[in-house]
Amino acid sequence: MRNLRYLGNKTQLLNFIENTMNKFNIEGNIFADLFAGTGAVGDYFKNKYEIISNDYMYFSSVINKAKLYNNDEPKFENFKKIFKCSPFAWLNNRDYEIQENYFVYHNYSLPANRMYFTPENAVKIDGIRIDIEELYVKGIIDKKEYYFLLASLLESVVKISNTTGTYQAFLKYWESRSLKPLIIKPVQINYALTVDTNNTVYNENTNKLVRKLEGDIAYIDPPYTITQYANSYHVLETIAKYDFPDIFGITGRRKNREFSGYSNKSKAIYEFEDLLRQINFEHILISYSNHSIIPLEELVNISKHFAIENEVHVEFYDYRSYATNNRSYKEKESPLKEVLIYFKKDRKIKKSPLNYSGSKDKVLPAIINALPKRVDSFIDCMGGAFNVGLNIAATNQVIYNEINPFIHDMIKYLLDEDKENILNDIEKTINHFKLKKKDKESYNLFRTYYNENKSPLLLYVLHIYSFQNMIRFNSKLDMNVPIGNNEYNAGTKLRINEFKPKTNKVKLLNTSYLQIKPENFSLDSVFYFDPPYFITKAEYNDGKRGLEGWNIDEETKLLEYLVYLNKNGYKFMLSNILYHGNKEHHVLIEWIKEHDFRVIEVGKTGIKYPRLEVLIVNY
Repeated sequence: MRNLRYLGNKTQLLNFIENTMNKFNIEGNIFADLFAGTGAVGDYFKNKYEIISNDYMYFSSVINKAKLYNNDEPKFENFKKIFKCSPFAWLNNRDYEIQENYFVYHNYSLPANRMYFTPENAVKIDGIRIDIEELYVKGIIDKKEYYFLLASLLESVVKISNTTGTYQAFLKYWESRSLKPLIIKPVQINYALTVDTNNTVYNENTNKLVRKLEGDIAYIDPPYTITQYANSYHVLETIAKYDFPDIFGITGRRKNREFSGYSNKSKAIYEFEDLLRQINFEHILISYSNHSIIPLEELVNISKHFAIENEVHVEFYDYRSYATNNRSYKEKESPLKEVLIYFKKDRKIKKSPLNYSGSKDKVLPAIINALPKRVDSFIDCMGGAFNVGLNIAATNQVIYNEINPFIHDMIKYLLDEDKENILNDIEKTINHFKLKKKDKESYNLFRTYYNENKSPLLLYVLHIYSFQNMIRFNSKLDMNVPIGNNEYNAGTKLRINEFKPKTNKVKLLNTSYLQIKPENFSLDSVFYFDPPYFITKAEYNDGKRGLEGWNIDEETKLLEYLVYLNKNGYKFMLSNILYHGNKEHHVLIEWIKEHDFRVIEVGKTGIKYPRLEVLIVNY
């Protein structure tokens, strides 16, 4: 909105944004403006992309709907057919008288000892706002026309508001602009030949919304300062909603309002980490400033955790700041510079080269979606094939722990050895033993050789050709799985080459989870558990083959340990199932109820015996 004095408005930066996109060859079909404000960015790009717009302020969503649902000023054909004039002429010529239900007049003008609007203008704001609603309800205007008229009213209100630019306070005298009569004029929008019919405008918390979205280009323009928009624009919010809110204080602020974590010094970095972890777009553009609530360098470092190959670009633009009281002091030390941070998001879900029973690769997106806002360390306490920890971008470290030494050593080998050497060794082994799909004789000879010469490499090759890729031992810890219907292929090679954790710092442990000391980690760490499922059976948890099994004693030990974590303020995630066929996990169900833990459904797994996987979390 060109005439609205809105904090952070990006009208002057539109060419800078577009030039940056051209510089890095950013292409796509879906463009998300995730902190849309008054819609300058989405309005500018609506002729090129399908636009997703979001802002947690309702009045902003109204303005964005006006701009993104219309390619030009609506024709208002039905209205004109009935009233023989435009709705602007009709509304401006209406005579409004004070009514008991006129909220703006009774709360934001002289009757309430507030001087946001002259009484005459306040009455007209109320009258026009109610008329717009009635025109829509009666079907005289459609949805697109409704939002256009309402946005036009909001822009026109700003021009006669008795403020310095925001609504945190009103002036104690009548400024000349506020004495002018309210005239509703069409909101200014960019003309486009057409707009995408899939353009969508949301009015939600961005961090929650991105968990449900995906697309190509995400533009992020969060609040930079401690100024809360819910306080700065509460009057516009109330006019847009016209919901008769409870208000308080000298300025009549809304009691029920959402404050942004991005404007809180202690929360902002958590909000950014969560947003960048959860956002499912290929190209990420962040508008920021060197005078923002989080130091620019810190935000760039956070971005690197989620960028492909940790590659992040920063483009600078000299830009004069909004004239707040803090501006002069900051600019004496360092001139204000607006920046665009750009990176390609690492969205790939990597699959471990180890085909291990119980792997979570299919439900990983749901697991990542359920992570808390801050993940300092991620402790994969029962790591198995390492599918989960492999794909978690923790800001500090990932711990992989696996009690089974055979599995642990294979993961260590696949992570630590040079990938080219691994592939050469695998192929040499396959050629030497003449291993082929369904070739029982060569497989059995190789299995015997492995049992006499155990090594991670040999076990990995053996598991490639084993039945259902199972890794199972007899009481002597000799591998005893028969031949399967599998072989070494290009997919296996790719998974080996891509077997690199998203977190740079990784530590491997081969111990019981009970030996992991929570006090060695910060309270922003997440302890993840993926135990054998008690009400199912798998080759690794029956306790009959030389390795410790999983039974009700082990299950209750784990539940007791999780209660210990919870009591000491640590976050945990537990993968499990509550039902399988006609079986119920009674102990787990009652444990969840007793401690009021949260259950998140993450998806169905298993082909022959499908089951509903859940996550149990304590946050």
